[in-house]
Amino acid sequence: MSGLLHLTLNGNFLRSDTMRFLGAFPSLKFLSLSSCMLYAAALAEELQDMPSLEVLILMGNMFSGTLTMKALASFTNLKILDLSFNNLTGSIPTEIQAMSSLQVLSLAGNSLDGALPEYGLCELKKLQELDLHANNFEGNLPQCFDKFSSLKLFEISSNKFSGIIPSSLISTLTSLEYLDFSHNKFEGSLSFSSFANHSKLEVVEFISDNDKFEVETQEPIGWVPMFQLKVLLLSNCNVNRAKGRVVPSFLRSQHKLRVLDLSHNFLDEPFPTWLINNNTMLEVLNLRNNSFGDRIHMPPYRNVHLRKLDISGNHMIGTIPSDIGKFFPDLNFLNLSRNALSGDFPSSIANMSALIILDLSDNEISGEVPQELFTGNRPFGVLDLSYNKLHGDVLSGNLSLHWSFNFLLLNNNYFTGKIENDASKSFQLWSLDISNNLFSGVLPDWMSNSISLSTLSVRNNRFEGKFPCGIASFLFLDVSENFLSGPIPSCLDLQWIKHLHLGSNRFTGSIPRTFQTMIGVLTLDIGNNYLSGKIPEFLGLLSNLRILLMRKNNFSGSIPTQLCQLSNVTLVDLSGNSLSGSIPPCLQSFASPSSLSYKQKTRTKYSWSSSYVYFGTLKSWSATDQEGDIVLETRYEVRFTIKRMSRFYKSDVLDHMRGLDLSNNKLTGEIPQGLGWSLTQICVLNLSHNQLTGSIPEELSDLANLVMLDLSSNGLSGNVPSQLTNLSYIASFNVSYNNLSGRLPDIKGQFSTFNAESYKGNPLLCGIPLEKKCASTSPVTIPPGDIPSAKESEKWYDIDIIWFFGSLTATWVLYLLGFATILYTNPRWRRWWLLIIEERMYTCYYFLIDWVSRPSVFFRR
Repeated sequence: MSGLLHLTLNGNFLRSDTMRFLGAFPSLKFLSLSSCMLYAAALAEELQDMPSLEVLILMGNMFSGTLTMKALASFTNLKILDLSFNNLTGSIPTEIQAMSSLQVLSLAGNSLDGALPEYGLCELKKLQELDLHANNFEGNLPQCFDKFSSLKLFEISSNKFSGIIPSSLISTLTSLEYLDFSHNKFEGSLSFSSFANHSKLEVVEFISDNDKFEVETQEPIGWVPMFQLKVLLLSNCNVNRAKGRVVPSFLRSQHKLRVLDLSHNFLDEPFPTWLINNNTMLEVLNLRNNSFGDRIHMPPYRNVHLRKLDISGNHMIGTIPSDIGKFFPDLNFLNLSRNALSGDFPSSIANMSALIILDLSDNEISGEVPQELFTGNRPFGVLDLSYNKLHGDVLSGNLSLHWSFNFLLLNNNYFTGKIENDASKSFQLWSLDISNNLFSGVLPDWMSNSISLSTLSVRNNRFEGKFPCGIASFLFLDVSENFLSGPIPSCLDLQWIKHLHLGSNRFTGSIPRTFQTMIGVLTLDIGNNYLSGKIPEFLGLLSNLRILLMRKNNFSGSIPTQLCQLSNVTLVDLSGNSLSGSIPPCLQSFASPSSLSYKQKTRTKYSWSSSYVYFGTLKSWSATDQEGDIVLETRYEVRFTIKRMSRFYKSDVLDHMRGLDLSNNKLTGEIPQGLGWSLTQICVLNLSHNQLTGSIPEELSDLANLVMLDLSSNGLSGNVPSQLTNLSYIASFNVSYNNLSGRLPDIKGQFSTFNAESYKGNPLLCGIPLEKKCASTSPVTIPPGDIPSAKESEKWYDIDIIWFFGSLTATWVLYLLGFATILYTNPRWRRWWLLIIEERMYTCYYFLIDWVSRPSVFFRR
């Protein structure tokens, strides 16, 4: 047993007292204890008794605390050390220099931080693989890294390294095969020609997380690389920003690429079809968010290797080639969204049996969608055809028994027809959006009975009847802008709902008590219906509520004070009801919640790994697509009225909307005095068309962010507070049809933009901009400090006449003297002036001769 050289106990739970047997193997050269739930203290003593150890793998244990090398410093023969994916903290100690034989060092997946030491780590001159990714290292890369002449793998992604990457450092590491500097904070410019002499280089990954890093590939002009890359990721790297944002020209000499990512660089030129033509083994091509134009051209051959093609967010025009499915038969991922593509939907796409992700959204594609997309037993994860001009009857008829879509987005098109209502069929939908189309009929039962469906939007169609009961547990439910009727179903499971949109239908009855289970709801829209009864007090218990819209119903009674408990609410619309009583003085909403709720994106994992794999000493690295996550943004919409115009406000705008609309009710009493300081973040305040009395509170001037204030059609009295002119952003102001009196505030700031319409219906008001002028008042005593000086009060007609004419005469004399001096000193100008005088004299002379000799002819002219 003492002669054992190789010991592997991976995945076993080893207690500290069972580790003592390691000392019985002093000749051990290879020890692997990965994922054994070990603590550092359990090995501190045992490892010191194995001086012959060459390979030590301790990946995935529970080592914590600072990284210490005292227990390992005696391993002068250690060649491979793997401490990755533990809980180590602190910096790399300088004692690591004692392990001078190290060839492979992996500290990835810990919580190590600080700058890399100039002394210690750089003494490991035999290093061939250095893996520090997924830590918190920061600062610049040490220049002494240029000593790693044997380094093949250099992986430092997902850290906080900053500063400029020295081109001299890169150019000296000529043994490099694999380099990944992605997801750091590097700045400045890196010349890609630094890799020119790296004949073994196969993988280069730079994915920048800021806009301060640039990769220059065009200098020096005509440089030729010695490498043939397999993987190149240059995402968000401002590639050739100073050279016209062109595709790197060195890629024309690359013919072995498997994965190429040039996304988010705004490269501006025609679509580089040659990238596909030159690289017959290409599997992933990601060119999203650039400025490529022109049409999509198919390669001259059938590419059976390409798995992912993403050219979304460009300026592509024309039609999608009808034979795209023929040339790329094995595509898993096709994203052509956010371009200007037009023409009919290509029928060949329906024959691409391997397709998992298809995104053609935000284009101008027209025509009908092949029925085979919906009737075949397909492995679709995402089908996004939203925001196009497609039409046809797509969701009726013989739908697949195993409809394997996870995300089906057909919104904002012209689809018609009724949706098949066959509850016996099995659907695996997670998200269904068919909003803003022309679908009709009743909503099928399977929509509310699917256990997987969490997001459902059927907004703005022609659905009618009742909403079906079911077991579905929705996170997002939008059935607004339809013709649904009957009471709001009390049978729905709403305990997990975040956004509930039932507005603009024909729902009747009262608010069901099941609403009190919506403890996490953020948006509740039940406006524009025929609901009645009182506003239930339990709505005040929905502590996370941000938007509450109940406009244009038949609610009566008073506004419950429990609504004052909604400390996170930002938008409340109770307008157009029959609410009575006074405005609760306890309103303390609009507290500007710290988190954003309406700029949310759904991410779903659909990653592809290239067939290319880089084999390191310890593990292999597959070229996984870095943007394999599918991002699906939910576009929230709510209707709110500003400046008497009702319009939709969408997505992240809602995070910044602050409004309170209590208009068109029967509210009485005065405007609460504390409303100003309670609603400091509010943008819109509408209390019009009620029965409010009393004066306009001066505290309203504290609403510094107010854009609209409407107090019209009430019974308010008193004057318009002059303090309101301090509202810097107000764009709409209306106090018409009240009983206000007195002089209007001074015309200054935003108040200079309001005309008489803002004040009409108040006969006792006077002053600009009204035609009625205010009567003169009794003499006003001006404090001595405010009396203007004689110079300030001087009028234009109080000028001293003697001084005026004296200065005028002196000016003319100086002018004539200056003119005479010029004529005297410049003979050329003097001759020119005398010729002009002579010409004018002759003109006058002949004029007088004609007038005297032939006066009749002269007057006829």
